[in-house]
Amino acid sequence: MGIPTKYDPSLTEDKWYKFWQKNGLFYSDPDNREPYTIVIPPPNVTGVLHMGHMLNNTIQDVLIRRARMEGKNVCWVPGTDHASIATEAKVVAMLKERGINKNDLSREEFLKYAWEWKEKHGGIILEQLKKLGASCDWRRTKFTMDNDMSESVIKVFIDLYNKGQIYRGIRMVNWDPSAQTAVSDEEVIHKEVQSKLYYIRYKIENSEDFVTIATTRPETILGDTAICVNPGDKRFTSFKGKNAIVPLINRVVPVIQDEYVDMEFGTGALKITPAHDIHDYEIGHKYNLPSIDIFNDDGTMNSKAELYIGSDRFEARKLIIIDLENQGYLTKVEDYVNKIGYSERTDAVIEPKLSMQWFCNMKEMAKPALENLINNNINLYPSKFINTYRYWMENVNDWCISRQLWWGHRIPAFYLKNGDYVIAENIEDALIIAKQKTKNSQLSIDDLHQDDDVLDTWFSSWLWPISVFDGIRNPDNEDINYYYPTNDLITAPEILFFWVAKMIMAGYEYRGDKPFNNVYLTGIVRDEKRRKMSKSLGNSPEPLELIKKYGADGVRVGMLFCSPAGGDLLFDEALTEQGRNFANKIWNAFRLIKGWKEDKKIDQPEHSKLGIKWFRSKLNNNLKIIDDHYSKYRISDVLMTTYRLFWDDFSSWYLEIIKPDFGKPIDKVSLKETIDIFDKLLRIIHPFMPFITEELWQIIQKRSDRESIMISPMPEPEDYDAVLIESFEELKDVTTNLRKIRKEKKIPFSESIPLMVKAVSGDYKNWLDPVLSRLVNLTEIKIIEQKQKDAISFIIKSSEYFVSVTEKINVDEEIKRLSEELSYSKGFLSTISKKLDNKSFINNAPEKVVQNERKKQSDTLARIKALEEQIENMKN
Repeated sequence: MGIPTKYDPSLTEDKWYKFWQKNGLFYSDPDNREPYTIVIPPPNVTGVLHMGHMLNNTIQDVLIRRARMEGKNVCWVPGTDHASIATEAKVVAMLKERGINKNDLSREEFLKYAWEWKEKHGGIILEQLKKLGASCDWRRTKFTMDNDMSESVIKVFIDLYNKGQIYRGIRMVNWDPSAQTAVSDEEVIHKEVQSKLYYIRYKIENSEDFVTIATTRPETILGDTAICVNPGDKRFTSFKGKNAIVPLINRVVPVIQDEYVDMEFGTGALKITPAHDIHDYEIGHKYNLPSIDIFNDDGTMNSKAELYIGSDRFEARKLIIIDLENQGYLTKVEDYVNKIGYSERTDAVIEPKLSMQWFCNMKEMAKPALENLINNNINLYPSKFINTYRYWMENVNDWCISRQLWWGHRIPAFYLKNGDYVIAENIEDALIIAKQKTKNSQLSIDDLHQDDDVLDTWFSSWLWPISVFDGIRNPDNEDINYYYPTNDLITAPEILFFWVAKMIMAGYEYRGDKPFNNVYLTGIVRDEKRRKMSKSLGNSPEPLELIKKYGADGVRVGMLFCSPAGGDLLFDEALTEQGRNFANKIWNAFRLIKGWKEDKKIDQPEHSKLGIKWFRSKLNNNLKIIDDHYSKYRISDVLMTTYRLFWDDFSSWYLEIIKPDFGKPIDKVSLKETIDIFDKLLRIIHPFMPFITEELWQIIQKRSDRESIMISPMPEPEDYDAVLIESFEELKDVTTNLRKIRKEKKIPFSESIPLMVKAVSGDYKNWLDPVLSRLVNLTEIKIIEQKQKDAISFIIKSSEYFVSVTEKINVDEEIKRLSEELSYSKGFLSTISKKLDNKSFINNAPEKVVQNERKKQSDTLARIKALEEQIENMKN
């Protein structure tokens, strides 16, 4: 059966993915090989594939496939995160559609629905990753609420509690009124918004005086318990020791003094609302002020507010402004730009709130996590994020780990009726501990109640590189000892502290070692307007539709064409089209080679020998460059080097050199060498384009049933001829110029032409003449002593080339063309000379770079001299 004219990804992708899975080629078990391990950043169980996932998982798969071809025992562990807030919201929405209110359900009833939702929707994104070609060991798929994973989480909680690093207390937290739960500092997104600054008068008790404060949140005056001024502010000296009266509710509060107050901001006087601002809370604690929480958990006003009870906080703001103005308390309103915290999960405005929560002290755990990244025991790519990481770790706060939800790992705290509690893995163990603690043998399970809160989702995912190998429950098992620490983590910068830093802390706490050697931070996928791609903005394409349209290989390549580590990817669908075109280029090159007829009797032409020798040198040189790019995680650069090697050097030059004349056969040696080269190119390309490379690798020669390109060895760089590579670049320039002359003078390729060469320095390399003659059909190549006046000429480095044509040369046009070339060369020389005159460049640049610039300078000087002589000769 013949090879189809066009490559059709739909005929290959499912076929080869099933082949890989059927033959267990993704599987990994410990053996005596060097391990290479990646744990997938577990996507939310609520998730479906988006462009960020596409980028992240393509990079992971590239690294995984390359390591597999290097002979390493590759283990890529997939899985999903239970995502407490997001999943609970999805389940609540599902229940609403069924006419069920969550508040009418018991916890157990709700969790049945949650697990039903998870079983139906939870694996969607993993199935979608298979369409992308992700070569994970799917046997090892983990979910953060699997029984073994949950046991690991609870064991760590108990361990840290027993070490005194987990505690319970009332603290100011970030409260999400929409999800009605606390969220961590890292889950708050600060947005710059247009606000209003309201100036409000407070009457001084037993006086006609007033003190004016400025606030962006007038509704919170209902929780005020003091007015604070700077002790050095002479404007308020007379108010020392006096009281102020809170407008509308007539609460008497003290005027206190503290240097915290900025005399330049607003009016220089601050209202203090300890229950609703972290700084006010600290001042309140310092001066023993009462805290009045005026908000319900859903952001509505409660009875302690005294006014607007039941109104939403923003509705209450509108109402209080009217009342303050009507009663003469509001003096003015100004436009004001400030930053407001929003919940990353629900986009609700965060409400600072005093709340009883569970916290984890991070300060000691942060020390080894910082030290081992700063000393490069863990490498961060790109390194520009190190300072951000350092700042976070040096200023780490205690982690609020409790969430007011039902879906998640329930906190293993069991309360007695008197409010005391014990910590245990289950209620049976809790009863034993409680009996010992209270010395009351009559206690029963009915006397205990487990904490209703669950743990922050990150409290399970920070254990991910350990728990996926059961390293918490069984710390000396074969898997954890073999696969840990993992090699590379591929993730996004926005969760550097959320997740990456916490995994490093957990690694040193529970394994005494780093969780991974390298962290590669991808950028954000943005549109042409630099907006983050999202379905809500309508600027994100559907990934599976892209795969259907351009093929998985085309999409993978398109995503990586311009995706530097830590740099944002400006996505354009034209990139995936370019990826598809690359697949077609590979396919067409293969069709060309397979279409040649072999004649074992004919000798190998000299031009083919030279072409093969050159391309093998070029290939080995590029393999060295590619290995260097991989070592520095320049994945985009690896792709571009590979792309140019195949598209330009192989397709445009090599195949042109060695292909037989139309209708003629090819010699045995050239065909064998070409197939071997093509095989190597397929293996280099495979990590980026797994499907088309497998398809062609299987066709190019007969394979056994289980053979696959994905477990074939990656070509390794061998010695190469640098002089040959450089000489060939010169030959390319000569060829391009000769082809341009043929086109301009309308000389068909079938008509051979003579070429004369005057080597300026007398070192013309004629050993590549057979290749040059082959590419541009020359009758002869003749070395000459004198310049040819009646010929078209051009200069490449130190040699001048002349082509005689039957058509008379237009001297004026030729002088004009040469003059333009001379002008350009002088400008180029000026640029190089400035660089070489720069002492900083000479002193700091590598010697090889400086020498290269000096060579450019000497070549350009020779070129200028030759051009000037040529112009002068033509004028005469």
